[in-house]
Amino acid sequence: MSVNDPIGDMLTRIRNSQLRGKSTVSTPASKLRAWVLDVLANEGYIRGYEKKETTNGQGELVISLKYFEGAPVIRELRRVSTPGRRVYMGVKDIPSVRNGLGVSIVSTPKGVMSDAAARAANVGGEVLCTIF
Repeated sequence: MSVNDPIGDMLTRIRNSQLRGKSTVSTPASKLRAWVLDVLANEGYIRGYEKKETTNGQGELVISLKYFEGAPVIRELRRVSTPGRRVYMGVKDIPSVRNGLGVSIVSTPKGVMSDAAARAANVGGEVLCTIF
């Protein structure tokens, strides 16, 4: 099945699985998805992920979701930049999510990183999504 927005698809799978109370969710593997998951793991929104090979050779990422006292750690997961409308921002314009309580994931020339890391590296880029 062809997916037009792979990041949006992965975020929707995470959101739906957390609403159902699942402990893990799988998504087709790609480098960009893995980089976004690295940021989510470093910021403490997921337990982690691992790559597994499938029979067709594509591979899939199995994401371990995180809960605190029975409630999902991720309260809000929103896609900002879509394939039809890319959102690029300079380092001074990168949004602060919920006064710094949340995280924006930014794709920069130095790699995919959180908004705080992008400000520290003094680089802007495409704002992929926001998490709270």
